[in-house]
Amino acid sequence: MNKENLSSNLLRPKQHFVILDGLRGIAALAVVIFHFMEWIFPDNSKNFFGRGFLAVDFFFCLSGFVIGYAYDNRIRKIGVKAFFISRLIRLHPLVILGSVLGLLAFLFDPFLIPSASYSTGKITLLFLCSVLLIPLPVMEERAFNLFSFNAPAWSLFWEYVANILYAFVLCRISHRVLAVLTIAAAAVLCFVSYRAGNLLGGWAGDNFWDGGARVAYSFSAGLLIYRSNWIIKNKLGFIGLAVLLFFAFVMPWTKQEWLTELIIVCIYFPLLVSLGAGSTLTPALKKICEFSGNISYPLYMTHYAAIWIFGHYYESYKPETTELAYVIIIGIFFLIGIAYLAMVLYDLPVRKYLTKKRQEALRS
Repeated sequence: MNKENLSSNLLRPKQHFVILDGLRGIAALAVVIFHFMEWIFPDNSKNFFGRGFLAVDFFFCLSGFVIGYAYDNRIRKIGVKAFFISRLIRLHPLVILGSVLGLLAFLFDPFLIPSASYSTGKITLLFLCSVLLIPLPVMEERAFNLFSFNAPAWSLFWEYVANILYAFVLCRISHRVLAVLTIAAAAVLCFVSYRAGNLLGGWAGDNFWDGGARVAYSFSAGLLIYRSNWIIKNKLGFIGLAVLLFFAFVMPWTKQEWLTELIIVCIYFPLLVSLGAGSTLTPALKKICEFSGNISYPLYMTHYAAIWIFGHYYESYKPETTELAYVIIIGIFFLIGIAYLAMVLYDLPVRKYLTKKRQEALRS
């Protein structure tokens, strides 16, 4: 196959599962709500949205399914290098933007003066590590986040690791071997959940490897769903499945929380992916699902700069419930607006430009 055919056919994105795109947006919104609420209720057992962080595990499972669908039958034709370039173009522009916003929020937070202990050199190092996705958990006042200027980037680090393993290992193994690896990953996840009491880890220095366990199971499970064709035909539609997904984040706390979260991640989320891939979508909701899917990644990667500002506002003023409710609701819509602008003015143009340059290079 010549380079021109490679650029025009194999590298062209495949048709999306629109309902799964819509559910991705619901999960991104859940993460935003959780990050607001965890400042008010540090104890997740008292937080009505205390499981919002599990949306990341849904992302990982969805990613495994989508990567398998998009690349299983063509990665050997396009090659590992082309696969990595495609993933970098898709993911990394917003990694950079999230880091820039995080840096600006750190420097110009109206409710917090940056510590004098952070020299220009240290700030530069933290920023570069965030841009390059090099974990550097050194900021004690930020709970030793792996990425001090954009905390959610921890999941992108593990997403990249999963993509690397997919390109070199998972795309080549048989269905049976993948099933064995998924079961083994589930066993590791059981140990992690039991030891920690929950599945919240992965974002900080002291729970770094928990993130590896979370992505190992959920990504493998999503890939296994695709290869096994475990797609359940149903008529739940986007609304029904969105309600079921949202329920996972608000269901009552239990005494055996480690087990509850494990069941949600290991069984409930893969089931929702299977149902989402097999459900029917009414035409009236198609644009909503498309918008939800398109806005999900920009929202996830740009919101946390404002969360730090909100947290410092909350700690400084201790606002009453009514004021707090208004601030959070307005904040959520504000962040959706910022994500939309980031998508339209930055992410889409940058990806379009990089894709064009890539195609030109292939034709030359």
